[in-house]
Amino acid sequence: MSHTVGDVGAHHCTSATKVSASNVLGVPVGHWTYTTAIERIVDLGRRRIGSAVAACNVHMVMTARGNADFRRRLTEFELVIPDSQPVRWAVNLLGHAGLRQTVAGMDLTLRLCEVARDQDLGVFLYGSYPERVSRLGQNLRHWYPGLRLVGIQPSRFRPLTIEEDREDINRINDSGAHIVLVGMGCPRQEYWASEHRSSVKAVMVCVGGAFDVHSGVMPRAPEWIRQNGLEWAYRLLREPRRMWRRYIYNNPAFLVLLGAAWIRERLG
Repeated sequence: MSHTVGDVGAHHCTSATKVSASNVLGVPVGHWTYTTAIERIVDLGRRRIGSAVAACNVHMVMTARGNADFRRRLTEFELVIPDSQPVRWAVNLLGHAGLRQTVAGMDLTLRLCEVARDQDLGVFLYGSYPERVSRLGQNLRHWYPGLRLVGIQPSRFRPLTIEEDREDINRINDSGAHIVLVGMGCPRQEYWASEHRSSVKAVMVCVGGAFDVHSGVMPRAPEWIRQNGLEWAYRLLREPRRMWRRYIYNNPAFLVLLGAAWIRERLG
């Protein structure tokens, strides 16, 4: 099942890139490539349109399936990109998209920083632990000399007061940020982006684990593991106590539900 996505709401209308999307168990995952996704993100960011991007993996799909509010919020995002191989397979199976690669949030983070450097766009880092996001900022400046890193705000790991939330919004907007990279983990980062689409004048790109990997805290799975859709197993081996509930339940359930959805489509 496919439909066109891209613009949500009159104030977001633009002639920029639009793509089709596949309904992956209730989540509209767009048929984005790195090229089209970056083009769209840069367009929104350059015009400082409050907007949100989600990097969709199996965990996000299954979270949305069990949470109608979260699922509704994702349908309002300007981009929901196929972040993992299983989601890419689902997009191709259900939407006949023919996508040849994922748009991994970790790689998208670096590509966006490179484009931001080349096009003089401001980047703001929001989320994670203070030392971790600080190290991420240092690495990005080292990898992309001239990158305009206009601000850093670590997570406080508690609900914000109204005053703190307002301060964060003002800090981001006053910094002149075009792109806000958000690393708070799913679903907290997507909730935050959803709730701030009308107040933050930038495109908020939820990239979660990219903060851990690019700060040097966590290694990334080798390429062959990622290409075969086994990154979940790599993360499970690295962090069994934190990840076992997510993967032991979610991945088999996802495959069963995906198979049922494919059969329903085949039967019309």
